[in-house]
Amino acid sequence: MHLPSFDEIHRIIEKYLSTIPKENSEIEIGFFGGNFTGIPLDQQEKYLQIANEYLGNRISAIRLSTRPDYINKDVINLLKSYNVKTVELGAQSLDDEVLKESGRGHKAEDVINASMIIKNAGLNLGLQMMIGLPGDTLEKTIYTANKIVQLKADSTRIYPTLVINGTALQKLFSAGKYKPLELDEAVNWTKIILPIFENGNVDILRIGLHPSEGLLNGHELVAGPFHVSFKELVLTSIWHDLLSALEFEKDKMEITITANERELNYASGYKASNRKMLEKRFRKVRFAADPTLTKREFNVLYS
Repeated sequence: MHLPSFDEIHRIIEKYLSTIPKENSEIEIGFFGGNFTGIPLDQQEKYLQIANEYLGNRISAIRLSTRPDYINKDVINLLKSYNVKTVELGAQSLDDEVLKESGRGHKAEDVINASMIIKNAGLNLGLQMMIGLPGDTLEKTIYTANKIVQLKADSTRIYPTLVINGTALQKLFSAGKYKPLELDEAVNWTKIILPIFENGNVDILRIGLHPSEGLLNGHELVAGPFHVSFKELVLTSIWHDLLSALEFEKDKMEITITANERELNYASGYKASNRKMLEKRFRKVRFAADPTLTKREFNVLYS
C-alpha cells in the first residue's frame, strides 16, 4: 500500500479544493483506499493534523475507512481528538463462513464490536458490504443487509465482487474454485437488498465500484459483474418491475409517467430500456418531472 507523503496530502487537498465551487458546497476530507487505523500511529496523527488545518475553512468534516479488527476504544479516542466524524468499516459480510472462505481476516464479531464502539463514541458509522464473495448466497447477502441495519449504520456502500488480476481471488477463480456473479445476478441481488437499507434509514453512498482506469481498460479485471453504470442498471430494474406491473388501460394509446426529477432517468431506464418496453404497448410514452412526488412515487396520465 502506498502511503502518500505529508506534502502529497497538502497538494491533493489543495488540488481538489481548487476545482470545487466555494458556494453551496459541503466538503469532507476522506482517507480511503486502505486501512487507516492500521498505519503507524505517528503517520495517522500527522495526516489528521493536516486535515484539521482545513476544518472550518471550506472543509466541514473528516472521514476514513479501515478494517473492523483495527478498531478499539483507544483508536476511537484518538480519532475523536482529531475531529473525525465518520468511520467506515470494510465489513463485506456478516456471515462468518463467507468471511473465512474469502480470507478477509476478521469475523462478524469484529464488525459488531467495532460498530458498537464507533456508535457509542458518537461517531457516524459506515458499513461497506460486498455481494458475491466466495461462499455467499442471496440469503446470506440479505442477512448481511439486515444486520447492517440492526447495527444502526448511518451509511453503506454496496460493491459486487470482482476478480482482480494478481489477487488471491484470482487464484481461486483460475483453479475453478470460485465463480463470480453474472451481471444480471448482481443487479438482482442489489435490487433486493436496496429497500432493506432504505426502509432502515441507512444512507446508500455508492452502488458499484468506481470505474478506475485499470477496470475500464481491462488490465485489472479478470472476471465479475463490472459495469460503469451498475447503479443505473439496478434502479432501472426496480423501475421496470414497478412499471411492468401496472394495469394499463387498453383503450388509451398515449401515456405520460410523472416522477421525481432525480428518478426520471431510472424510470426511463438504462439506454431507455423501460421506455422501449412501454412503447411496445403504447403509441407514445412520455416521462415528466413532478416535484411533489418523492423517491419512486409516480403517476400515470392517459390521453
